Amino acid sequence: MNQVAEVASFAYHEVTDDPGSSGFQRSGALPYKLSCRMFARQLAEIAAGPCPPELIEGVDLALPRRHVVLTFDDGGTSALHAGEELARRGWRGHFFIITSRIGQRAFLDSAGIRYLRRCGHVIGSHSHTHPSLFRELSDDRMRDEWRESVDRLAQLLGEPCVAASVPGGDFSARVGRSAAAAGVQYLFTSEPTLTPQRTDGCWILGRFVPKTGTPAQRIGELARFRGWGRAMLLRRLKLGARLLLPGMYRRYVAHQTAALSEPPVPRDLVRNR
Repeated sequence: MNQVAEVASFAYHEVTDDPGSSGFQRSGALPYKLSCRMFARQLAEIAAGPCPPELIEGVDLALPRRHVVLTFDDGGTSALHAGEELARRGWRGHFFIITSRIGQRAFLDSAGIRYLRRCGHVIGSHSHTHPSLFRELSDDRMRDEWRESVDRLAQLLGEPCVAASVPGGDFSARVGRSAAAAGVQYLFTSEPTLTPQRTDGCWILGRFVPKTGTPAQRIGELARFRGWGRAMLLRRLKLGARLLLPGMYRRYVAHQTAALSEPPVPRDLVRNR
């Protein structure tokens, strides 16, 4: 076993039988909207594994032990169902909120976020406006995205916001430094790695992203700490294609988000040059 912790983290999005009722309404979001039945089957596989899900704030990442962590991105209304399903099993999860979306159609309102927190779940940031290519933002814009989001959540819940996940999941050293500068202590990416890293005092944790076509048995395998190397290889192949064909990748992202009318960047995040 490694000399530091191994953390098998999973990055869910929507859990709903009505995709139009929760989260982003665009073609690119559909593969991340699991049915309630599939989600239940995946939770059953995790329950059969060696490690029940934990909250990252209670984990000593410097010790060579294994942990499972469940996270949910975007803050769609289906987070209420997902949170209740976890609580029913005695588990707790991490719910990462796009703060500019709070109270909008298909997204949690303030009362829903407070309810999840009262249930014992961690509430964290998924940035303020969810830029599609977060790692390509300027340093100033990255810091502003994190600071605006963590400040709003701190005001809403009356406690510091110390956890976050990267929009799009792609990590870079600049992304890590910008989150750390905003007070984030735990930053989740979508890189399927088991071993946490440190950037400016912030723990960087990888995640596997289940999709509608992901078999429950695959989740069970990963929850037993098997198959992560293969998942990382596939991720690197995709990343390599993006680096070789950056223009094509940007057009692909634009196409995937075309059905969504994104809100304009708030004025307080626009800097006069």
